[in-house]
Amino acid sequence: MKVEDFDFDLPEELIAQTPLLDRTASRLMLVDKETGELKDDTFKAIVSELHTGDALVLNDTRVLPARLHGIKEETGAHIEVLLLKQQEGNAWETLVKPAKRIRKGAKIRFGDGELEAVCLEELEHGGRILEFHYQGIFYEILEQLGEMPLPPYIKEQLEDGDRYQTVYAKENGSAAAPTAGLHFTEELLDEIKAKGVKVCFLTLHVGLGTFRPVDVEDTENHKMHSEFYRLTEETAAILNEVKQNGGRIVAVGTTSIRTLETIASKFDGRLQADSGWTDIFISPGYTFKAVDALITNFHLPKSTLIMLVSALASREIILKAYAHAVSERYRFFSFGDAMFIH
Repeated sequence: MKVEDFDFDLPEELIAQTPLLDRTASRLMLVDKETGELKDDTFKAIVSELHTGDALVLNDTRVLPARLHGIKEETGAHIEVLLLKQQEGNAWETLVKPAKRIRKGAKIRFGDGELEAVCLEELEHGGRILEFHYQGIFYEILEQLGEMPLPPYIKEQLEDGDRYQTVYAKENGSAAAPTAGLHFTEELLDEIKAKGVKVCFLTLHVGLGTFRPVDVEDTENHKMHSEFYRLTEETAAILNEVKQNGGRIVAVGTTSIRTLETIASKFDGRLQADSGWTDIFISPGYTFKAVDALITNFHLPKSTLIMLVSALASREIILKAYAHAVSERYRFFSFGDAMFIH
């Protein structure tokens, strides 16, 4: 399919700039993936939409304070670094601004010198492999020196950085939040469990490749960046049992769905404990092997994310839902409203 097939008019004011004070106060659009029927509700209605015997699968990745501001040693130039993913040892794939100032061998100093980096390799689109040098624990230094890497359309740092974390975030490693999970509170999850829904977790560390624009005309030529995932034996056993008993696997967010479909594709439709790197690109025509339903936010035009949700329902149903979302002034993207495709 053509990338233009996933375009739509999105007024800029519908891209949510700030989070709601109450996580569950977001709106929820219910989308029947078979009939295309649409219903408007509030996010708290998700409790009644989940059934006893279903499994709700959440991504417990935690966003790193991965934006660093440093000084180039040779010139004193200000350099901004965004950590993307860890390579071997203390080497990280990063985005650097201005990238033209950082060539192989260049050194950057952060804070009072408690963290330093040297450029090992130059990549495309401003990417650099940096090797970090420090004394102590790297993640503790990041907490001191780093900023939360909010999406570029959010202009100010949040007063409460945890508002860009899910309430169940645990595993350090993401460059961005799995934002469909931002709607949940501990109390809402307790309500869901009390209904007899299995609540379980996997990990996928979100990289910026998920959000990068598709720069090819034909979607079949798009190449996703790889992201690290992990599924435990406990979660795999729960999900296989749910499937065997006729329950639904409900993924929270496109990161959860990509992890589950990667593993199910690898093991002939079954889920089992596994970890590794995935670059799976799900678009219309894909046959789902594990996931039955999806809770997700509203995504940007021509993104890989709208292509994924169009694979679960259909392009026609999703574009109809998005047209309804625009006309009803739903809030889009990371701090926006949600849809439940079932």
